[in-house]
Amino acid sequence: MRYRRATPHDAVAVAALHADSWRRHYRGVWSDAYLDGDVHADRLAVWTATLTHPAPDHHTIVAEDDGVLVGFAHTVLDDDGTWGALLDNLHVAYSMKRSGIGTKLMAETAQAVIEHAPASGLFLWVLEQNAVARAFYEARGGACAGRGTAYPPGGGAVPTLRISWPDPSVLLHGKSGTARRRRRRVWP
Repeated sequence: MRYRRATPHDAVAVAALHADSWRRHYRGVWSDAYLDGDVHADRLAVWTATLTHPAPDHHTIVAEDDGVLVGFAHTVLDDDGTWGALLDNLHVAYSMKRSGIGTKLMAETAQAVIEHAPASGLFLWVLEQNAVARAFYEARGGACAGRGTAYPPGGGAVPTLRISWPDPSVLLHGKSGTARRRRRRVWP
């Protein structure tokens, strides 16, 4: 497995993985018309622009297995003065779930945040109904730090939770300390 910064050449593979992930995991949340439509073209336009002309505070990491893109994480390093860097996207190929790629992408993201702004925290928004993702983040030391609303493509409004790591360095160590953190569960 190889982890590296994304390049413009990764846009097609990142868009395909992103679209597949949304279709598999956001069914019933995002509109069926949007997911059944050309979500890939939408994601391709977004990722082509993002990776061709990256903002200086954007950091995208990809995971490759024998040259095939199997995961990515996209972070906005200076997103919020209180919460720090925003992990805006984390997706792993369905066939590679539970193989440690997501954990490693989180660690790579934390390393980038620490190198960019050592005092910065890290946070993300997760769909409230996405219990699997919430458990994944909790097992990696994330704590619920508020509620919000997402406005998905295709319309509607969906409740979200802010998951926060005030000290992203806890992500550098994978799952260590999981049992201790579970005792401090703070999900609403």
